Amino acid sequence: MYEYVERYGPARVWAVTVGLLAAVVTLAAIAFPQRVYVDLIWQYYWGPVVADAHGWGCIAWAGGEQVQCAQAGADAGPTASPGYTFVSYAGYIPTLILFLAGIVLLVQRLAIDRYRAGFYALFPFMLFGGALRVVEDANVAAYRETGELAIQLPWSGFLISPLIYFTVFLVTLVAVVVSVWLEQNDSVSGYEYPLAAIGTGLVAVTVGYLGYIAAVEPYATFYPLLLLTTLVGATIATGITWLAIEQFAPGINRGTRYMGIVVIWAHAVDGVANVIGLDWAVAFGHSHNLIPKHPVNEAIVNVTGSMLPQSVVDVTGAAWPFLLVKLAAAVVVIWIFDETVFEDSPRYAILLMITVVAVGLGPGTRDMLRATFGV
Repeated sequence: MYEYVERYGPARVWAVTVGLLAAVVTLAAIAFPQRVYVDLIWQYYWGPVVADAHGWGCIAWAGGEQVQCAQAGADAGPTASPGYTFVSYAGYIPTLILFLAGIVLLVQRLAIDRYRAGFYALFPFMLFGGALRVVEDANVAAYRETGELAIQLPWSGFLISPLIYFTVFLVTLVAVVVSVWLEQNDSVSGYEYPLAAIGTGLVAVTVGYLGYIAAVEPYATFYPLLLLTTLVGATIATGITWLAIEQFAPGINRGTRYMGIVVIWAHAVDGVANVIGLDWAVAFGHSHNLIPKHPVNEAIVNVTGSMLPQSVVDVTGAAWPFLLVKLAAAVVVIWIFDETVFEDSPRYAILLMITVVAVGLGPGTRDMLRATFGV
């Protein structure tokens, strides 16, 4: 294998590997539709996406059709539910690693050297990913209200986890290539400026679409005070955390520098959005508080509710420890990324930092906007 990499180059070997894997999976699904497509691809990968798109808890393969489990007959085939399984992880994790390898090769090929500038320029794309997922939440709300999807499958499937990660990745990839091309042709002074502008435009269009839905459709409602409270609360939490670091442990942020503020704010948004949505949504006009979408959120709410007296929970809520956990995790991350990490391998350090921010800001943006637009 090493000889092939040396002879043809890592980028070409990567492209051939991806092409061969895609061809093998496609041919296997055509040759063995029941065993490969239905029992494997549909049951563990596409079926959960279809179920999630409709807001169904369970979907069944029945006579070549996809129906709710309650409507499937006794002779129905495999079933699927939204979420992940060990089998799906076994496919997604290697795919993610393969894509990360492609990102590294792309960065090398484009000769990007101002990594920190790229980090800040990619910030809007992390907001865009969370906002785009809320478009699918609105799609599910439309289905519950009208019985029809506003965005039909398979297109809406690319707005659902995990496919949305690949969607956002491809959009970001095009934006990066275009921005670097503009810089190399002396059209701009730095690739980060058009890159940030493209990301900001995508966020504006996506949030604008959600605002349009809230204005004209009965299944969505705009709660501006909830949005403002989340952003202000996350900013205050970030400021307190950053000042505490500067005061008591300034060495923690010597490696990340001001990128540490972005990391903390990203996870603060996630924490505050969950606290407000899970405990206080009714105070902002919602008919009921939101339900946890992730196991960690649910576990923290359950543990807090079981440990504290109900009289205390009625006043403080049960989701507030999640904010503390997110802030603590962010501080640990910027402590781990010290000066030596950036000196030894700045390229990989920045890529990991981008991943850390995306892990917090993507779900946080989704939770915040989902509550803001009532979907």
